[in-house]
Amino acid sequence: MRIDRRGFLGGFLGGLGAAAGIGGASLAGTVTRLKEVEVTTLSDGNLVLPGDMVFDGLPEEPLAAILARHDVARDEVHPPCNLTLMRDGIRSVLFDAGSGPAFMPSAGRLETALEAAGLGPGDITHVVFTHGHPDHLWGVLDDFDDLLFANADYLFGQVEWDYWRDPATVDRIGASRVAFAVGAPRRMDAIAERCSFFTDGQEILPGVMAHAAFGHTPGHMAFEIRSGGEALMVVGDAIGNGHVAFEQPDWPSGSDQDADRGAQTRRRLLDQLATDRIAMIGFHLPGGGLGRVERMGDAYRFTEE
Repeated sequence: MRIDRRGFLGGFLGGLGAAAGIGGASLAGTVTRLKEVEVTTLSDGNLVLPGDMVFDGLPEEPLAAILARHDVARDEVHPPCNLTLMRDGIRSVLFDAGSGPAFMPSAGRLETALEAAGLGPGDITHVVFTHGHPDHLWGVLDDFDDLLFANADYLFGQVEWDYWRDPATVDRIGASRVAFAVGAPRRMDAIAERCSFFTDGQEILPGVMAHAAFGHTPGHMAFEIRSGGEALMVVGDAIGNGHVAFEQPDWPSGSDQDADRGAQTRRRLLDQLATDRIAMIGFHLPGGGLGRVERMGDAYRFTEE
């Protein structure tokens, strides 16, 4: 399959109606401590997406009621992008790399957020990826296509890495995501020599356990950070918003590549987080993404911290 990369990227971004300066959380981080570990959320800005990308096919009347309760528009959504920074006195670990300059004008603000946290890109020792979508991966390259985190080691789930590296992915992923499949391998080429790989249940760094959270992408991962008996879960896009995902977790999401598996993963994570009372950080959740899950019958509620 022959691909004009510029044409695909331009058409994709134009279709999303990306616009600079729309929405987005404050770049200032929300800080929490787990005994010897400090965890900070950093804003990379926000996305601008058509509502159908998330809500298409859902029952409109109950959907409208949920969106009204959360003051969310049906036709266009502006999900924030919250990266997670973990510092333990030795390592400065970034979970995901943000969008970088090439994806969407309203995103790609990570360097400014790092400065607010007292760091530069060269201070990052490790970058850990939840998955390979543009707003999580493309930020590894700067404006000059050089590695932004020049001193970092990179950690990627093996299943996810293999999926985006497979030449057949571009033909199977669907027209709306072709740009994702074109852009991912180029970034992966840039980090390949410094990248190591992990699987479900593996301690990838001291106090950081990887958990399979497949569905949003074929190899999406979540990460449990533990220190001194306290825990926090970095869930990436496995729980994709603070409204429908909590009130109707079994509804399929158009943003998930495998909607059925994504719903199963979402329900499992929400149940675990509520039962075990573990704090969480969601990449697209409000208020910097840090909060807790409360059970409400068969549904859930996100409470910001």
